[in-house]
Amino acid sequence: MTQVQSESTAAAPGVGLRAVLLTLCVTEITSWGVLYYAFAVLSPDISADTGWSAAAVTAAFSTGLVVSAVAGIAVGRWLDRYGPRGVMTTGSVLGAAALCGIATAPNYWWFLTAWVVAGLAMSGVFYAPAFAALTRWYGHQAVGALTVLTLVAGLASTVFAPLTAVLASQMDWRNTYLALAGVLAVVTIPAHALGLRRTWPHLDHSHPVASPGTTARSRPFVVLTVAYAMAACASYAVIVNLVPLMHQRGISTGAAAVALGLGGVGQVLGRLGYRTLVRRVSVVPRTVLVMAAVAVTTVLIGVFTSLAVLVVVAVAAGVARGVMTLLQATAVTERWGITHYGHLSGILSAPVMITTALGPFIGAALAGLLGGYGAMFVVLGVVAAMAALLAGASGVGRQRSLFSVREART
Repeated sequence: MTQVQSESTAAAPGVGLRAVLLTLCVTEITSWGVLYYAFAVLSPDISADTGWSAAAVTAAFSTGLVVSAVAGIAVGRWLDRYGPRGVMTTGSVLGAAALCGIATAPNYWWFLTAWVVAGLAMSGVFYAPAFAALTRWYGHQAVGALTVLTLVAGLASTVFAPLTAVLASQMDWRNTYLALAGVLAVVTIPAHALGLRRTWPHLDHSHPVASPGTTARSRPFVVLTVAYAMAACASYAVIVNLVPLMHQRGISTGAAAVALGLGGVGQVLGRLGYRTLVRRVSVVPRTVLVMAAVAVTTVLIGVFTSLAVLVVVAVAAGVARGVMTLLQATAVTERWGITHYGHLSGILSAPVMITTALGPFIGAALAGLLGGYGAMFVVLGVVAAMAALLAGASGVGRQRSLFSVREART
């Protein structure tokens, strides 16, 4: 059984830490909006202009997500030693360069390669390094900071989907991506380079801490990783396949889009309530509860046909999905401490990111195999239920959620 490091109460966050949180809120909403959500708006235009199939265009984007997942393991190892400033600044530079490559791609292979570079950028600017930064700097107050960050970053689609649509109405997709590359560079490169100039804390230990390799091979870690990957596959398949399901049931695209949007509201509500959940439910039962909620809501979407009921369930599914993000962000610290948070979080996140990327394809394939989206949702709900059962075996003994850090002396 791995023992986590000793705990002590850190001082309340000062102006410096609040500035770090503000910096990451601005850069996360921009990074997610430009590198992730803009694609959903521009992909039809890309396909129509280039003649590449929608599947091929989406495959390039998904390849970037898979690259991000794999690269995240090495990024996490770097974060543990040196902190987020260099990684996130480099990711911003790579992201802007990759978008320029995407925008100027003369052929599909150039386009695909540019998305591979974008995937490397994502590993350096998405949630994982930001979570590592806040977890180390905020110590036992990290849950509040993580909640604020995910609430703000959750608005990325709200801000950048309409912005991308407006730009695309005035220019072609290539110039739109060039404009967004400029936004990413101007906002995030100086913000990461200047806003994260803070000493990376050293850690105090009163007990030996297992190496990340030993922890990653342990039964609780492997079980937890598999559980998260399965639950993420079910949860994120809902996002892409909800509209086709409702359309198959005779519900208008507009009404389906509203239901999907309200699911985003549910994510915000779930994150707002996470601190209360942490105080009242310990880590393993909390993990089981949230994954079970993913399972139940996924099955119910597959079973019910009424628009009103589907909207309610879509909101509930959004709540579960929103909590899942924070649940994953705190999974490592609550079981194994923060010493190797970046490395272990990168290993934990890789399969989750991969199944998130493949979820839409898995869902569509299952719908075709099973003869409809309803049956597909039921099957994915069963997968999430199996994840909840696995999560019950992810405990490592007595969990403690406060971790001591001390600033390095310069």
